[in-house]
Amino acid sequence: MLCALAGLLYAPPGTAAPGAPADGPDPIDFAVVVDVSASIDEKALDLEAEAAALISQGEISERSRATVIGFGSAEKTGQQPVYEACPPTVVDTAGRQELSDCVKDLTDREEHRLGPGTDFPAALSQALERLAEGGPEGAPKVVFLLTDGKLDVRDSPSYGADPTSRQENARKRLDDLLAQARREKVQIWPLGFGNGIDRKALRDMAARGYRDGCADISDAKPRMRVVQGAADVDKALQETFAAARCAKVEQGGPGEGPGELRVTIPPLATDGSITVIKRDPRVTTTYYDPRGRKVPVEGTFDGSRFELSGQNSPVEALRVKDPLPGEWRVRVKMPDGRRDGPVTVRAIWQGVLRSFVSLEPSAPRPGEEVVVQMRMQTRRGVVISDPGQLAGVKVTARLSGDGFDPVDVVLRDDGKGPDERADDVRYTAGLRVPREASGKLELTGEMAAPGIRSDRRPFATRISLENPKVTAGVTLDGHTVHPGGRVTGTLTVRNNDSAPHTLRLELRDQGTASPARIDPSRVTVEPGARERVPFDLRFDADAAPGEAGGTIAVVDATDADRTLRTSFLAVTVEPEPTWWDRWWWAVALACGVLVVGAGVVAARVLYGRRRDSLHGLVVELRREGRSLGELRVRGSGVRSYHFAVEGPSSARPSLRRRNSGSDGTYRLWRRDGGLRLRTPGGREQAVPRGGAVPLDHGLELLVRGERAPSRDRRSGTAGRDSGSRPRPAGGTPRAGAGRATAGRGTTGRTAPGGRPGRGSGGHDPAF
Repeated sequence: MLCALAGLLYAPPGTAAPGAPADGPDPIDFAVVVDVSASIDEKALDLEAEAAALISQGEISERSRATVIGFGSAEKTGQQPVYEACPPTVVDTAGRQELSDCVKDLTDREEHRLGPGTDFPAALSQALERLAEGGPEGAPKVVFLLTDGKLDVRDSPSYGADPTSRQENARKRLDDLLAQARREKVQIWPLGFGNGIDRKALRDMAARGYRDGCADISDAKPRMRVVQGAADVDKALQETFAAARCAKVEQGGPGEGPGELRVTIPPLATDGSITVIKRDPRVTTTYYDPRGRKVPVEGTFDGSRFELSGQNSPVEALRVKDPLPGEWRVRVKMPDGRRDGPVTVRAIWQGVLRSFVSLEPSAPRPGEEVVVQMRMQTRRGVVISDPGQLAGVKVTARLSGDGFDPVDVVLRDDGKGPDERADDVRYTAGLRVPREASGKLELTGEMAAPGIRSDRRPFATRISLENPKVTAGVTLDGHTVHPGGRVTGTLTVRNNDSAPHTLRLELRDQGTASPARIDPSRVTVEPGARERVPFDLRFDADAAPGEAGGTIAVVDATDADRTLRTSFLAVTVEPEPTWWDRWWWAVALACGVLVVGAGVVAARVLYGRRRDSLHGLVVELRREGRSLGELRVRGSGVRSYHFAVEGPSSARPSLRRRNSGSDGTYRLWRRDGGLRLRTPGGREQAVPRGGAVPLDHGLELLVRGERAPSRDRRSGTAGRDSGSRPRPAGGTPRAGAGRATAGRGTTGRTAPGGRPGRGSGGHDPAF
C-alpha cells in the first residue's frame, strides 16, 4: 500500500534540504502509524503490515528516514498503547532491508502487549516525538495514519476515572497534539477503512495539521480518505502518499496468475518506482522497458539506473532514475503448484525540473517595466516543449533586492500581454521594479504541478544607473543545427564609458543534452565605441536532438561581472542528415529514368516479340488449287515453326507438325520483316506476300494471315486477314477485300515462273 508511495518521496518545492543536489530526489522524514487494535482482524492486520513494508521497498532517496509505529491502548497493568515496530531508520540499501524485516512485528499484538482500544493521542505523540529527533535537515515531515476505527480510550485509566471523562480528556490531548503538529510543520494524512470510523475526527486531524507542505496545489493539501474494504487500501494509500509528495501514481493492470502486467511512465518523469504487490514471496518478476528490452535489477542501462528490492517479500519495487518514458511490462511467474493469485503493479513518479529565468532588461532602472520569462528543462537539459505535459502548472516568480519588499508575480503562457505566443511553454509576465530599489536584485522562478517540482535557482543582477556604462544585445542568425555544427550570431555593444570594457559571452543552464560553446567568448570594447561582433555557437558532436536548453548571457567582466543581457538559447539540434536525406532527390530522379528506360525496353521487347511471333498464321498445302490440309500456329512466343509434308507423292498428302531437328522438316520463321522458309534439304527462300511456294509433286505451300506492310495500313488495306478461316477452293472473294481482289479469276492455275495466277487459288490476297 504505502508501497511505491514512498516510491518517490520528494521534498515539495521550496523545502529542499540545504545543500541537496538539484538533480536528485530530496529526502523526507515520515512516520507510518498503524492501528493494530482489537477491531482489526488478522487479514486486515497482515495488509497493514504489507503497507508498511511497501514504504521501505519504494523509497528512492537514501537520505530519507522512516519510522513505523503500531498502536492500540493501555487498559490494564502490563499493557502499552504504542509499540515502535521500526525505530527511525535511514532508508539506504541496508535500511530498506531492516525496515522490510521489522514491519513483520506489527502482526504480533500479544507479544508487544497492546491493549484492544484505539489511542490516537498516544500514537500521534509518539510520531511527533520521533519526527522531532534529528532527521534530514530541512526535509518535510509527514504522518500517515492507518486506522479502521475511532477514538476509544474508555477503558484506559491514564485518561481519567470513568469512560466519559477519559474520552473527553483524550480529545483535549489530541487537540494539543494537532496544534503542536501545525507549529512543527508536520502534515497528517489519515486513511480510514471500514464502516466504523469517525469521519469527522479523521477529517479534523487532516485539517488541523500543517497544510502548506506541497506548494499551492489543492490536491496536495492533507485530507482524510476512506476506502471500503481492505483490498483497496494499497491503491488509496499510494495515491495519498503521491498527493502529499507532489508526485503522481500511474495505475497498472491487476492480474491473476502468470502473465504480463503493464504500466506507463510519462516523459516528464525523472525518478520513478515500479511496485509489484504479489503477496506470495515466491512469485518472481522480470522487467522490460518500453523498447521491449529486459532491464537489469541492479546497475545502469541505456542512461537509466536500476535497483530492485524486496524480491523475496510480498512486495517488491524497481526504482529507476531517469526512466525511459512509455509502457513498461512486468512478466510474472507463479511458483510451482500455483496457477493463479492476485498481482498488482503501479508506478509512482516525479519530475525534477530545472527552471531558468530571463529578465529584460537584465539590469533595469528603478521604476522601469521589465519582462520576466521562465522555461523548464529536465536535469539532462532537455527543454519541455509540449504544453500538455505541464497541464495544471502554476508558475510564479519573486523579485527581491535592496531597498524594497519582495514582489511576486504569476507567469502565464496564454499569448496575452508580454507573452508573445500561447502554448510555447515560455511563461511570461511583466512587472515594475520598485522605485525604492537601490542595489542588488534577485529573481527566482518556481513552478508547481502534480507530479512535478522545480528548483529555485535565482537570477542575480543589480539596479542600473540612469545612463548605463555599457549596453549589449545578442542575435542568432539561425535556429537549427546538426550535432557538431555551428550557428552564427552577432553581439551588438555600445560602450558609453570613458574606459574600455571587457565582455564575456556565457552559456548557462545547458545541462548535458546539447553541450555547446561560444567562440570568441571575450570581447573588449573601446571607450565610446559601438561594435557588432560576430561569434560562433558550436555544438558538440554528441549533442542530443531536440531544443537546446539554457540561455546566452552577456557579462561585463570590467564591472564586477554585471549581467548586461540574457536571452533563451532558441536553437534546435536536428539529427545529422543521412545519405538518403541528402540524395533522395537524385535517387528518385534516377529511379524515374530507370522506370522510363525499363518501360521503353519492355515495350521494344514486347513489340519485337509480337513482331517476330508467328502466332495466328495458317500454313496450307495445295495441289492444283485444291486444299489438302492446313496447320495453325498457336502461341504468342512462337518465333520458329517446324512441320513436315507426309506422303507428298500420294493421292492425299498432309501436313504434320514436327520438332526441330526431325528428318524431312520444314522451318518457318521471320527475318527482316518477312517470312522465310527452309526446306528439308537446307534450301532457304523467302515466302512471297500474297503468293505460294512451289514444292515437288505438284504441291504448293501458302501462308495465310500475314500482316500487310505499314504503307498498306495507311491506304486502308492494313490488317485485313482472311487467314483466320481457310476458304474452300473456288470460293468467293471475302467481302471488303477491296480492289486488290476485284476481277480475279478462279482457275487457280500457276503462272509461268512458279508464281500463282490471279485466280482465287485459295490463297489470302491480304498476305
